[in-house]
Amino acid sequence: MKVLIIGGGGLIGQKLARSLAARGTLRGAAIDTLVLADIVDPAPVEASCTVETTRCDIADPASVAATIDADTDVIYLLAAIVSAHAEEDLDAGLNINMMGTLNVLQRCRELGTKPVLVFTSSIAVNGGDVPQPYSDYTALNPQTSYGAQKAIGELLVNDFSRRGLIDGRGFRLPTISVRPGKPNRAASGFMSSIFREPLQGQSANCPVDPDFNHYYLSPRKCVENLIKGAELHAEDLGQNRCMVMPGRVWTIQQMIDAMTAVAGPEPATRITWEKQPEIEPILKGWRMDVRADKAEALGLEADASFEDNIRYFLEDDIAPGGA
Repeated sequence: MKVLIIGGGGLIGQKLARSLAARGTLRGAAIDTLVLADIVDPAPVEASCTVETTRCDIADPASVAATIDADTDVIYLLAAIVSAHAEEDLDAGLNINMMGTLNVLQRCRELGTKPVLVFTSSIAVNGGDVPQPYSDYTALNPQTSYGAQKAIGELLVNDFSRRGLIDGRGFRLPTISVRPGKPNRAASGFMSSIFREPLQGQSANCPVDPDFNHYYLSPRKCVENLIKGAELHAEDLGQNRCMVMPGRVWTIQQMIDAMTAVAGPEPATRITWEKQPEIEPILKGWRMDVRADKAEALGLEADASFEDNIRYFLEDDIAPGGA
């Protein structure tokens, strides 16, 4: 089996690659080749199978064609630009998040091999005046360009699957926290930085009130769910191939309390509280009473607690000398 991770240089792409390499199988078959593709050269991972790394610009059809060949059995389409970046630069969002997705799907159509395609969407496809709680069957109502671009991707994945051109499945990711590394341009980035930096002895700002709630999942559980998602049978997915990935809703204060329970009181003292007007319109468009009944029935899982999210960060990702 040949598995391709587009976005293989990113946080989730790298963690997914390492998990697949350690596992050695997917969909009941041995992984012979694991390909990591990204806009810049991805870091390789250790594996008993063949590991290839390559550059791929999904906005360029020729680059996509050079990356996806007829031997590719499973494609993880993780590559995207994030929410605040897509809001600032409409053309970049359209070229990468919308046209990039279409380019990948068209390449699959051209090859005629019907690969399994796992598409990472976002809970940003819902928002505005959508009644809550909302579920997989709530009408899409994105309030950002990023959400609109992901919603278009979902519709394309459904249509190409209906036509038998791919065996697609899409998952609306919660906010992934605690993310390691440096802050990114996602509007939700502070939901990792207010834990990541304080746990590593640095300060971080929270631009929302303590009672602000959101829908979260740890990187570890996200990767587990992406692997389970690839292994789902087409007949179990129904006519709508896209669904909410399970997560949990917590307030900022509940999350800080969880960090304190695991790591003691000192990290919380490093959090500052200043509003950021540039992201407030994005935050106001989010709706957080989310139900992931379909994915849960198919075996995908949320974290048991935010204490677990903190523990996973300390076990998997904290920089040397942190905490």
